[in-house]
Amino acid sequence: MIPKVASWKEGRVAELKEIISSPGVVGVIDIGGVPAKNMLDMRSSLKGVVSMTMAKKTLMRLAWTQSGRSVEELDVLFEGAAQPCIVHSESLNAYQLFDELKKTRQGRAAKEGELAPIDIIVPEGPTEFAPGPLVGEFNAVGIPAKIDKGKIAIPKETKVVSAGEPMSADLGMMLAKLGINPIEIGLILIGAIEEGLLLPADDLDLDLDGLKDDISVATSRAFNLACNAHWFSTATTPVLLAKASSESLSVAVEAGIVNDKTAELFVMRANARMMALASQLDSSALDEGLTTALGAAASSAVVVASETTESDAGTPATEEEEEEEEEGAGFDGLGDLFG
Repeated sequence: MIPKVASWKEGRVAELKEIISSPGVVGVIDIGGVPAKNMLDMRSSLKGVVSMTMAKKTLMRLAWTQSGRSVEELDVLFEGAAQPCIVHSESLNAYQLFDELKKTRQGRAAKEGELAPIDIIVPEGPTEFAPGPLVGEFNAVGIPAKIDKGKIAIPKETKVVSAGEPMSADLGMMLAKLGINPIEIGLILIGAIEEGLLLPADDLDLDLDGLKDDISVATSRAFNLACNAHWFSTATTPVLLAKASSESLSVAVEAGIVNDKTAELFVMRANARMMALASQLDSSALDEGLTTALGAAASSAVVVASETTESDAGTPATEEEEEEEEEGAGFDGLGDLFG
């Protein structure tokens, strides 16, 4: 007698098959160890962006096969997932999906027998706890503690457990009191498939800020290289033309070539030299025009000097300057006494 398949299982397989076959990104996440309340909050934060469908692995595998996808891909996605769940999104690409799911990650206290994901180090410094029995409780689990300035303090940085080693419930509780929650929970993406391409989570974890900085630096260096190599493009042509115009003007001035561009510069240079020479002569040797011009130049110099002096006067004196002024005033007084 052939056993009858429960109707709800057929319905769930059909539902999974439809999701897996839909356009967009399909992935597998691990929800193992996530408390029910946290799960509800995480699902709520992703509502309308990412759909989540939980089922047994056998039903997922059956639906995966019926949708025409490779079972080997599913095996890769299942690897490392204690409690797998199918996710799907039509509005996000695989990288955006990873970023959204990464936001759900949070730490929790370690439980009895759980393995440390990394080396757990307790930093040196004071705690928020007043003196009491906690000092002995910290020391009992290998966290050195003492009383310092009315607070419990950790006298030195201490590694209490190495990566991969099991942790006790007592240690997990004491670490939590210090704000160290080493066990990461959340909707951990194992991998995703987009446009037929399988992308493991490691390939989706991008440093976007670093990538933007690298692109900016590369763009700047490429632009400088193109300009130095005289590579003409829509971006470099204005810069190269401006540089060529400036350099050609300098060459023309040095060579004494007079044209519409250089004539004004030559006149300005000659006028400056003439004024400098006139300032060295006796006033009787100057005509009325030169005298007026020199007077105007001198007035301008006085105005500039006055503005500079006012600006300096408005700047608060430092303590050293004040001390120097006081010392100077004292010496003037002695000088007056002795004539």
